[in-house]
Amino acid sequence: MKPLKDIQNIYFIGIGGIGMSALALYFHREGKNVAGYDKTPSDVTAALQDSGIKVHFEDKNEGIDNSFSSKEDTLVVFTPAIPKMMGELVYFRESGFMLKKRAEVLGMIANQTFSLAVAGTHGKTTTSSILGHLLAASGAPVTAFIGGITNNYNGNLIQKGSDVVVVEADEFDRSFLQLRPDILCVTSMDADHLDIYEDEADLIATFQEFGALAPEDKRFVKNGLPLAGNTVGIEEDADYTAQRVRVENGAYVFDLHYPGGVLENLQFSLPGRHNLFNAVAALGMALSYGSPKEKLVEALASYSGVNRRFTYRIQKEDMVLIDDYAHHPTEIAAVHQSVREMYPEESVLAIFQPHLFSRTKDFMNDFAVALSHFDEVALLDIYPAREEPIAGITSEVLLSEMTLSRKQIIQKNELTDLVKDTNHKIVVMMGAGDIGVEILKVTKELCGES
Repeated sequence: MKPLKDIQNIYFIGIGGIGMSALALYFHREGKNVAGYDKTPSDVTAALQDSGIKVHFEDKNEGIDNSFSSKEDTLVVFTPAIPKMMGELVYFRESGFMLKKRAEVLGMIANQTFSLAVAGTHGKTTTSSILGHLLAASGAPVTAFIGGITNNYNGNLIQKGSDVVVVEADEFDRSFLQLRPDILCVTSMDADHLDIYEDEADLIATFQEFGALAPEDKRFVKNGLPLAGNTVGIEEDADYTAQRVRVENGAYVFDLHYPGGVLENLQFSLPGRHNLFNAVAALGMALSYGSPKEKLVEALASYSGVNRRFTYRIQKEDMVLIDDYAHHPTEIAAVHQSVREMYPEESVLAIFQPHLFSRTKDFMNDFAVALSHFDEVALLDIYPAREEPIAGITSEVLLSEMTLSRKQIIQKNELTDLVKDTNHKIVVMMGAGDIGVEILKVTKELCGES
């Protein structure tokens, strides 16, 4: 295969995916001829089209522009979420085009420059977006590929130069083993993606394999994880740790203790101890890279988060509606901790859309325990994504396992009335499926927008 710099045409199958769209935009800005297919129009595909990238939504070969006819000068990028027998994928494969998974292409970009990679079953997107912002705001020539829409940059690509690359190192499909990072971070190793890994031990071993890709002194690891490196924690004995943590005017204020000294009175506005940990990890990586300390202090204070990570959709005196991507029991527990810390006197309604039949099956009891800590819970049907149903795995079964008294199954067309009529001031809507679209509809209806 030609070097990436010599390939003019890049075609994306699944271009609307959050990781794929960042790559598409990157290549478009690099002057490549970029286009692609996605199953459904979305805000992401609309933004790509607004930037000049052609996107079509029917799986028909005639939708592929003629400029992508050259096998020698066209690279086709796809994600593992695309069915193997999807029409366009079959066409390109059988026609002998160069095909690469998204993670391989991301590795090809990152591995030719100085790279910082953030891995973990939770926290990747927030940590990498904090890190990308810290580097960009402190003057580094950085490109950061983010798995979410950053509020500071209104997109999933930060581009302030090309000498340094920040990437999310995704454990799904063992994709992160494609990378060769100079500095890396591991935020967590909780069991997940057990449709990919044999068991939790297999997942941990693979994370350890990823960790070995960087020198020990260039690894930043959550305190207590089975991987050697700089330990990261909050108010504990760790190499990089937040101390004197307090909440002032709705934001965390803390001191960062690290081997090089102490940074005092840092300000960070994202709620939740898990997000504070992500900030400490990102600060450690930025310091290791060599970012100026005084600029990091300013940059952290100006960080404003990632869309669907404890995002306020409505914030009024009598109602607060919070949107979060949480789709694993640990993440749900983190949202619960955040909302209790921010609103200790208020009761909370949680609306959750389980994501994947396999994940619901693997963590049925853990989901039930995490959700039962809220005051009331409403469950949507399981969002299947790439999966077929599994017999006996339903939202009704999950509901029966939950121990709280106020619980129900709800349909999408009932969401607005539920939120409007609830006696809870705080409502959180969580999940990785299309609940992220549904909450925007609820917000518009409650705010009287057409």
